[in-house]
Amino acid sequence: MQQARNQNKMRYLLPLLLAPALLAAPRETGFLNRTIKLSNKEYRYQVYVPSDWNKNKSWPVILFLHGAGERGNDGLAQTQVGLGGGIRFHAERFPAIVVMPQCRKDARWTDPEMEAQAFAALAKTMKEFRGDTKRVYLTGLSMGGYGTFAFAAKRAGQFAAAVPICGGLMRRGEQPPQGDPYAETAAKIGKTPLWIFHGGADPTVPVTESQKMEAALKAAGGNVRYTEYPGVGHNSWDKAYGEADLAKWLFEQRLN
Repeated sequence: MQQARNQNKMRYLLPLLLAPALLAAPRETGFLNRTIKLSNKEYRYQVYVPSDWNKNKSWPVILFLHGAGERGNDGLAQTQVGLGGGIRFHAERFPAIVVMPQCRKDARWTDPEMEAQAFAALAKTMKEFRGDTKRVYLTGLSMGGYGTFAFAAKRAGQFAAAVPICGGLMRRGEQPPQGDPYAETAAKIGKTPLWIFHGGADPTVPVTESQKMEAALKAAGGNVRYTEYPGVGHNSWDKAYGEADLAKWLFEQRLN
């Protein structure tokens, strides 16, 4: 009889004894798998959460757009090239939430469906991890560099700064539209701070694309920095994301 009473007592006490441990359990951090559903399609994306994340303050958020080689639907490839590598080597430089959507095969970031899923992932992440609306940043490489220029222009006022790497406006062999697309894009970007990176020997995206955008932004009175790596080919993103000054500069930028 006494044994039965003791067992019943423990049954009620156990949840109370476990409660402090459960409350003290750390939140998930690192690279986390996430999904979002739009128009009955599910998109996988990744969110990087710093090890010291907590809900008691708001956090800067970076939206990262990968290149053409990481397209797919596994939700993982986009973390292996570019900013993901920079974080793994120098996590202390990136005290921020990083959103990494994945573009589908045979699509581009500027396609309406891909744009929608990227910004839906950003919005969901901002809510989940207490993103600071005054400290949202945009960056991308190659195809994602093109997307960075495009969204910095289309969504001016949403980003505190943007970092396009080996990107541009016109693709190799593409006929330019009438007018001056570089001047038009620069006018739309306005005063948003940009730091442009490109390899001087890039065989995939002509370095002249970044050079033209730098010149157009300067002519429009924009806030632009430009770094060109002499002799470096298409893979300029490892050097760019490895720049200690880049993260420092980025997090100094805020929306008014």
